[in-house]
Amino acid sequence: MQELTSHIQRLAQQYAADTVATRQHLHQHPELSFQEVETSAFVFQKLQEYGLEPERVTPTGVVALIKGRNPEKATTALRADLDALPILETNEVAYKSKHEGVMHACGHDVHTSSLLTTARILQELREEFEGTVKLIFQPGEEKFPGGASLMIKEGVLENPAPQSIMGQHVFPFLPAGKVGFRSGMYMASADEIYITVKGKGGHGGLPEQLIDPVLISAHLLVALQQIVSRRANPKVPSVLSFGKVIANGATNVIPGEVKIEGTFRTMDEAWRAEAKQKIKQLAEGLCESMGGSCEINILDGYPFLKNDPALVSRARAAAEAYLGAENVVELDMWMAAEDFAYYSQQTDACFYRLGTRNEAQGITSGVHTPTFNIDEDALEVGSGLMAWLAVSELQALISE
Repeated sequence: MQELTSHIQRLAQQYAADTVATRQHLHQHPELSFQEVETSAFVFQKLQEYGLEPERVTPTGVVALIKGRNPEKATTALRADLDALPILETNEVAYKSKHEGVMHACGHDVHTSSLLTTARILQELREEFEGTVKLIFQPGEEKFPGGASLMIKEGVLENPAPQSIMGQHVFPFLPAGKVGFRSGMYMASADEIYITVKGKGGHGGLPEQLIDPVLISAHLLVALQQIVSRRANPKVPSVLSFGKVIANGATNVIPGEVKIEGTFRTMDEAWRAEAKQKIKQLAEGLCESMGGSCEINILDGYPFLKNDPALVSRARAAAEAYLGAENVVELDMWMAAEDFAYYSQQTDACFYRLGTRNEAQGITSGVHTPTFNIDEDALEVGSGLMAWLAVSELQALISE
């Protein structure tokens, strides 16, 4: 395996300039969720150039197989996402987005370019390992219902069925050259809450004649916090946040209704279902007790993401062998959501982080911001490490 490690490192370095060029091309031509037509075609063409036979799964999803020796012995999967965000880029770089108001502000251009080079490396070295690597290029990570859920419905985890799956995501809080892992609970579920509080509007100087939905909403926002503070098991991470409240009245006008929007996040599926029911019951009961009413709609988002402990242990050991133990760190829980969680509900999964920060170059912005960028030295790490993780995992699966 040491010789194979050297081969992968050499090829990752040899193709590093091409990986950067691919990333910059994708960054210049971002496409929104489920609209990744050009991106998907680009990926399809690249995979064909590498000697693979890609297939469509969903209109813009792409899947390909790399078959080593004895391909039927084991299968592992690698996933990258294709879509960009509706953000106006403010970076002044040569590869700035050419699509105004659309930007790869979450690093999906990094994920896709890295996995393409990983494919190139593995295809070139396919006679040096056993088993099959399934490459998944997925649309629509940033938008419900999530491209992962749609691809799973279309059979992406079948024929062959991977015994494990790994996904890599940029992490601007970690310096380039380092990666991070976490076992077990890692990222939260994400449900959207929409509440319309209804009362009786009118003149602000005549409150006795009205049913004030603004006052009801104020009580409701405070009361709902007890769902987390007094109903949730404190050992289970939970967050209930409301970021949008619209009471379209005036200084002397009480509106007839107030609209509230928020999110509920947790890392336990049973509690997730129970909490949403409690939110609904509390909202309806409180509004009725104050003379009003409410309509509440809770949209189910992504499930929570769980990393399989055994797989994470194997992947972390492989990363330490590839990068050195000093470049592999432990991650904390993260209350953001990721549709990779759908895969983690179906098979053993490992979602890990690729450091992209470089303070000396001023590359420090977080994802989902108009100034997000990466230290492109991270691309060589990302592409080579994924290749190494895949072959290491296949060896582990076959030897079990």
